[in-house]
Amino acid sequence: MKIKEVIRTLEHFAPLPLQEDYDNAGLQVGLTEAEVSGVLLCLDVTEQVIEEAEAKGCNMIVSHHPLIFRRLNHLTDENMVQRCVISAIRKGITIVSMHTNLDSASGGVNYMIARQLGLMPESILLIDTHEVEGVEGGSCIIGELPEALSAEAYINKVKESFHAGCVMTNELLQRPIKRIAVCGGAGSFCLSKAINAGADAFLTGEMHYHDYFDHEQEIQITVIGHYESEQYTRELLEQIIHKAHPEVRTVITEYNTNPIRYW
Repeated sequence: MKIKEVIRTLEHFAPLPLQEDYDNAGLQVGLTEAEVSGVLLCLDVTEQVIEEAEAKGCNMIVSHHPLIFRRLNHLTDENMVQRCVISAIRKGITIVSMHTNLDSASGGVNYMIARQLGLMPESILLIDTHEVEGVEGGSCIIGELPEALSAEAYINKVKESFHAGCVMTNELLQRPIKRIAVCGGAGSFCLSKAINAGADAFLTGEMHYHDYFDHEQEIQITVIGHYESEQYTRELLEQIIHKAHPEVRTVITEYNTNPIRYW
């Protein structure tokens, strides 16, 4: 099995045209004609992750967040991104990233969040839909819990489900919560879509300070952290690869690459 075949499978599930204009998903570093010795799955590519891939015999890394997000004008040792590129090339490791295209794909990152939260699969809908290369996509989904919960019970469920150090929220909603909109990562732009879709609550990883205002008793905003909202993306990538290529060895990184600590 060649690396390019694994990439083709990933991009069939989440076509690159689904990504946002600012994004840089897809092949980051390396060659694609090599045989796959193993695939390491992670959220973020760090020097530690590259060392792990080499130690575990993986010549391919698939990450959620792109290693190269902004243009590189030179390659030196001045920052982590440049050092990672140099290290990957030296070690013969190919790096591929599935970012906002995987966020938007039907069955993608947001669906993993919904599954972890326990939303009923038959209730889940894309709020804003568009289709690319036969794949339906959208930046936000909505679904329902099996039973309505009080605001406090719902927030506790969110914190437990995502092992979140804290949950940032607006004032507690004084009505039951059942219908929940979801957007992994930085989801401020989806808040109005969630409200228009009739959601009782909106779950995301990051929100701007001023976006919390003026929604009291309209919707329960629940923000759990960027890493926390996307942590199950690694399992999703594993499922996509295994379904098409069960013979390919996959390894989920043992490192928590979240740079944020809660005290």
